[in-house]
Amino acid sequence: MKKMKMETKNITSENIEKIGAMFPAVITEARGEDGRLKKAINFELLKQLLSEDVLEGNEAFEFTWVGKKAAMVEAGRPIRKTLRPCKAESKNWETTENLYIEGDNLDVLKLLQESYLGKVKMIYIDPPYNTGNDFIYNDRFVMDKDEYEKQTGLFDEDELKNFKLNNDSNPRFHSDWCSMMYHRLQMARNLLAEDGVIFISIDDNEQANLRKICDNIFGESNFITNFIWEKTAHFGRQKLNYYSNSEHLLVFAKNSTSTTGLKELLVETIKNDLEDAPLYNASNPQSTLTFPAKSVKFNIQDGIYSETTDTKFSLMDEVTVKDGWNENEFSLTMRSRWSPKKVLEEFENGCRYWVKTKNFSVRVIYNSEKESRSAPKQVIFTNRNNPLCAYDRTGTKVGTNDEASAELGSLFETNLFSYPKPVSYIKYLTSLIWDQSSLGFDDDFIILDFFSGSATTAHAVMQLNAEDGGKRKFIMVQLPELTDEKSEAYKAGYKNICEIGKERIRRAGEKIKAELESAALQPSLDEASRQVPDIGFRVFKLDESNMKDVFYKPGDYSQEMLPETQSNIKEDRDDMDLLFACLLEWGLPLSLPHSSEQMEGCTVHSYNDGDLMACFDENITESVVREMARRAPLRVVFRDSSFASSPEKINVQEIFKLLAPNTSIRVL
Repeated sequence: MKKMKMETKNITSENIEKIGAMFPAVITEARGEDGRLKKAINFELLKQLLSEDVLEGNEAFEFTWVGKKAAMVEAGRPIRKTLRPCKAESKNWETTENLYIEGDNLDVLKLLQESYLGKVKMIYIDPPYNTGNDFIYNDRFVMDKDEYEKQTGLFDEDELKNFKLNNDSNPRFHSDWCSMMYHRLQMARNLLAEDGVIFISIDDNEQANLRKICDNIFGESNFITNFIWEKTAHFGRQKLNYYSNSEHLLVFAKNSTSTTGLKELLVETIKNDLEDAPLYNASNPQSTLTFPAKSVKFNIQDGIYSETTDTKFSLMDEVTVKDGWNENEFSLTMRSRWSPKKVLEEFENGCRYWVKTKNFSVRVIYNSEKESRSAPKQVIFTNRNNPLCAYDRTGTKVGTNDEASAELGSLFETNLFSYPKPVSYIKYLTSLIWDQSSLGFDDDFIILDFFSGSATTAHAVMQLNAEDGGKRKFIMVQLPELTDEKSEAYKAGYKNICEIGKERIRRAGEKIKAELESAALQPSLDEASRQVPDIGFRVFKLDESNMKDVFYKPGDYSQEMLPETQSNIKEDRDDMDLLFACLLEWGLPLSLPHSSEQMEGCTVHSYNDGDLMACFDENITESVVREMARRAPLRVVFRDSSFASSPEKINVQEIFKLLAPNTSIRVL
């Protein structure tokens, strides 16, 4: 009977095993922090094995900073922490599939590695912009000033300052920020589905560095675009010689080759049976296109034509029009968005062409199975008076920071949060997600935001689901950063940012529900057809492990300590704490249905109708064990102290071997 580990998996060790399976020669040994020998990689030998040429010297094209190696190590280091459920602060706990998690997002991302590996279709984050101030994310490896100066070589061997270093171009806070982001993005990439996409909002201070970090983690080939979002529709007073009214939005795919092309990941609109698509493109070079007989439909009189009425189009030979179609093959020289080869290929695929006037401007008529997908514009305009203002698929215009503050203020009757993102902005990005398998927009997937702030992303997901009937689920992660005692949020009773985020989701959900019931949303549908989306969320809070840290040598035990060693579980932890910790280790999602029942005085938990059964009571009777086994769950877990002796544990194994041989058994 195996014991639960109650810690995240060691990603570094797993990667060493994978590399060793492919390149056994590179496996070596190194001493760990505890002095014991462990497997390691000879990276110099690995680099040589992966090169066709002899490697000499240390030069390489790479992006690095002081602390990068420590950040990489931290990403693979296991932790002994857990997520404790908090039903009292949740909404619709029994039915919701949404999650709100309080805690440092690095630890939370590690804990989610098993349960949500490759299951997140979209990530949106708005991380703290680097203003040079200290970070609230106090990663233990982030260096203090003295250590940083030592590693950068700021002082020579005589402790004299090395003035030749250009420190102004690479101050310490760039390194701290890059380290803070690097391993979080490493963890995030693991959670993305193969056709998943990550959106990262950023300003000018770290945009260039963030792009290089993402190139390193996701791969340059998976870069989609750098959107420019117009964050305000008006200009303020000049600051020095410029005023910034836009921000960057970097977009990367998990694996762009998982679809037929980058455009398949993000689609803004779809047009079917498109009958107004001109071939002419003024920015392309001239080419001569050949149109087979019966390939062009004409809206001009039948007859023989040898010239056009527009100099942009030149007939290379006569064309005979009969019954509204070209009787013969003809050629036309023009600046075309399609190549001559593609014109013929599309004709073979069912396309026909259309000439409306004697200028011979050729347009495309798609067959009934063809469709045209429009990629999003790189600049996301928000000025309502601008004809280029971006819309999402529900017809909502993308808004600005000013509108975001107004919509948050309307929920709370006061301004509680600085510089929130507008709901319409996140809703627009969410509406772009494409499902290649169904060749349509995806409306049923998981969205993760691990810098969730005021929970704009959760609000946007619920709003979009209400408008298009989608079933998208959100996972919000936020550090419970304390609010300033002088702030409006603190005065209103919100002591940390998480309290604002949770309350926003509650209020926004109720507002959406009321609008649906009053037909303000989906007015074309009758009352029975208007479905209220999932507006609930389960709250979890990051905490230390449920298990006691009891590591004593035999000679260190005393009589007084014996009562403490009877159970390895902390006294303040209950069944729900233990159950959800088991889910994390076994890799089960945290949003599935859960029920419990009484069996002979014992509480037995069932998760997702038998994916896991658990009983954490002391002195479990054999009849309870047999009843659990009869239900043949996929997994079952007990307390180690539930059984007084080894023979009792063996008996449990024998019962399951007889009644449920495929059940995996664990003890805490």
